[in-house]
Amino acid sequence: MSATPRLELRHLGLHFGAVRALDGIALAVQPGEIVALLGDSGCGKSTLLRVIAGLERPDRGSVRLDGAEIGGVPPEARGVGLMFQDYALFPHLTVAENVRFGLHAHPRATAQALAAARLEQVGLAHRAASYPATLSGGESQRVALARALAPGPRILLLDEPFSNLDRRTRDRVRADTLALLRETGTTTILVTHDPEEALGFADRIALMRAGRIAQIGTGPDLYGRPASRFAARFLGDLVEVAASCRAGRVATPFGPCPAPGFAEGTPLVACWRPEAIRLVSSAEGLPGRVVGRRFLGATALLSIAAEGFPAPLALPVAANDGRDVGTTVHLAADPAEALIFQGERD
Repeated sequence: MSATPRLELRHLGLHFGAVRALDGIALAVQPGEIVALLGDSGCGKSTLLRVIAGLERPDRGSVRLDGAEIGGVPPEARGVGLMFQDYALFPHLTVAENVRFGLHAHPRATAQALAAARLEQVGLAHRAASYPATLSGGESQRVALARALAPGPRILLLDEPFSNLDRRTRDRVRADTLALLRETGTTTILVTHDPEEALGFADRIALMRAGRIAQIGTGPDLYGRPASRFAARFLGDLVEVAASCRAGRVATPFGPCPAPGFAEGTPLVACWRPEAIRLVSSAEGLPGRVVGRRFLGATALLSIAAEGFPAPLALPVAANDGRDVGTTVHLAADPAEALIFQGERD
């Protein structure tokens, strides 16, 4: 790992009146790394992107690129590429002219060659003379990406770049974009509200909440070892049951689970990911009853009422699974796979 991060944010803070948009943000991004800023609307992720790009000035803290402070550097001189959610293509310019737009410092022939190379990389060389109004959503996204990459930015900032695409197009364009960023070794920060996108796209995820980074780590870290119930819920579905600590353990419908580090009598919540819960034979397990079934194509989702759980458990099964509404089932889960959190915190 590089000793000097490509991007380093130190204790960034920013207020808009009484609203605390960013609060003590600290983050280091290594050259070639892809980091996702994940969170709900209003958590500060797009504001943080704008601070990095130089479109907002923080109240405190610093932004460093390749070790140099860039707080006083204007946006156009930072070497930062920014791709907006709506792509912001110029309608009166051709595709090639859009991609060349940020290359005015280069001789015309060089700019044309760079733009042509980027369009070739995104598979749109044949649309160079077209205008944005004639492009599909996926093509517009790729033109915007080519334009952002054409100047060779030190870091690329992507603000919800796939949210305007339908699901099938989004999956394909997302995969193509990731492949191109890996091929070019482009250091990238992606803003997204979609946990699935963050898990599949980024090397690390910074989960944001109320202007702070609630947790940062790899996808497996955040999904499998969330630091809070908030993080656990945000990254995926949970089956939850309230209990309390007794002699270092917590009693659950699936049996006792270890709860180290909690004081006696502390209110706790034991949680499992749905995939950690198994349907087992009637000779073992917790009895339950199927109270709902929803067909999802390759899979079906069973709603199962079971003693000890305040709401039905939603468990995925194969579409050809024969269990229907009214069927008695039995459930089991490994106590070691439980996620234990303090009850009054989320």
